[in-house]
Amino acid sequence: MGVIVGPRVVDAGVSLLSVLMAPVPVAAGYPSPAQDYFDGRIDLNEHLIKDITSTYVVRVTGESMEGAGISDGDELIVNRALEPIDGSVVVAVLDGELTIKRLRITPDGVVLQAENPKFPDIRVPALSDLTIWGVATRFLHHV
Repeated sequence: MGVIVGPRVVDAGVSLLSVLMAPVPVAAGYPSPAQDYFDGRIDLNEHLIKDITSTYVVRVTGESMEGAGISDGDELIVNRALEPIDGSVVVAVLDGELTIKRLRITPDGVVLQAENPKFPDIRVPALSDLTIWGVATRFLHHV
């Protein structure tokens, strides 16, 4: 079961990272002629974060979301202002326990779906205390 460890606040006006941008796309198939210059800098905040005041970075522990490409040690960018919908990857608090799962809203109730067959889905009982803490918008995967 994936557990979130210590959300970190991304302060307004603070750049996560400004990096150099290559002027041409890089081929993932056959190599293209090399370019030895860069086109300037891009601010990753502009590409990764839509609302800095409600965005957090959380670190994933566990393997229950590997089928969604989210691995142990990855960081999720989570927006607390977004409305969760069926199919969203969410940070949920179920009876005081944090977890990352895919939200499924079914006629039979709410299911927190694992993306790894080794982990069971969590069918949320009617009397449970469930809070959707935030919706994951991006994840930073280590290669």
